[in-house]
Amino acid sequence: MKINHAIIHVFDFDSAVNVIAREEIDLEGKTARSFIEKHMRKALGSIDNQHGTFYEDSAFSDELQGYANGQRGFVELSAQIADFLGTELGNAASPASTDLLVADFEEEPDQPAADASEAEAAAAFSGRARRFFGIFLFEIKQAYMHEVGGGGRTDIARRYAILPNPSQKVQSYALIDLRSGKIEISDRKRRIAGEDRWLLADGLLQCSTAASGRETFSQVTETVEAVAKEYGSNAALAVSKAKACVQEGSGDGDGFDLDKLGEEAFGDNAEMKRRFREAAEEGNLPARIDLGRDTARRVAKTHKIRTDTGIEISFPAEYSRNSDFIEFSSEPNGLISIEVKNISNIENR
Repeated sequence: MKINHAIIHVFDFDSAVNVIAREEIDLEGKTARSFIEKHMRKALGSIDNQHGTFYEDSAFSDELQGYANGQRGFVELSAQIADFLGTELGNAASPASTDLLVADFEEEPDQPAADASEAEAAAAFSGRARRFFGIFLFEIKQAYMHEVGGGGRTDIARRYAILPNPSQKVQSYALIDLRSGKIEISDRKRRIAGEDRWLLADGLLQCSTAASGRETFSQVTETVEAVAKEYGSNAALAVSKAKACVQEGSGDGDGFDLDKLGEEAFGDNAEMKRRFREAAEEGNLPARIDLGRDTARRVAKTHKIRTDTGIEISFPAEYSRNSDFIEFSSEPNGLISIEVKNISNIENR
């Protein structure tokens, strides 16, 4: 990852003092650079990101385009963002002190060789890396730490300006691809001036939002499960087959087709496939969905079930297509049997 610019502005509502920075963060310092990189990578890889699109009349989109074209300075634009967000947060019910991190960075396409020169490393990004404009709201936490006093005495002190650890999930941020204009966004509703609002999407960016990959995947599998149960079919088998279809179809830029997923999950049962299409339309699911390779791998690779007898089984979703590995069968008494096959070794976990 290459960080081009980064700056932090401070909204301290406890002391009623906001600090709008006029200089960028010194990125030569390893601590600051590492902190920013880790938060950016975590945000980029989150499957909970909602997908946004700027409205045609979005004023922020115009400002950002001006910056991308070199007509606006980074510090100037970040200060404008800080002025808006600081005012809005100050009008919120029980405002929490917050640090605003704004960054311009590029996602590394390929890892440069370890012995590459600085020029070669920089060239690795030229024209191929995705360039992002990131806006992060870090709510300040309180923490206790030791304090060394005079005379060999140590005390316990409370500190108020603690930033979130890079391993922690940040609730509110936006990542805008400066080339495509696509937005990845995470936020929570805030009560501002007596109204519940999405601060980033509705207030700052002025963009629409669509469901995250995780939300879309959950809706698909919940629909499959509901239809299977409605018709008395094996819901665990239907969902695992649907997961295999999701994993196979995502990541190639084309996605998976819901009709194909219905075929996979419900086989030759025309009535169940019809009901699934109907339920998908009722839920406003698009005919074709692409979750992306990483999201599909994380949410659809494995299927886990738990029986009413307390037995838990986890298996690769694709195995549901092959009865050589696992097979579900319905017994005459209405119960379900699960047979796990062709095992050469068992490990205690």
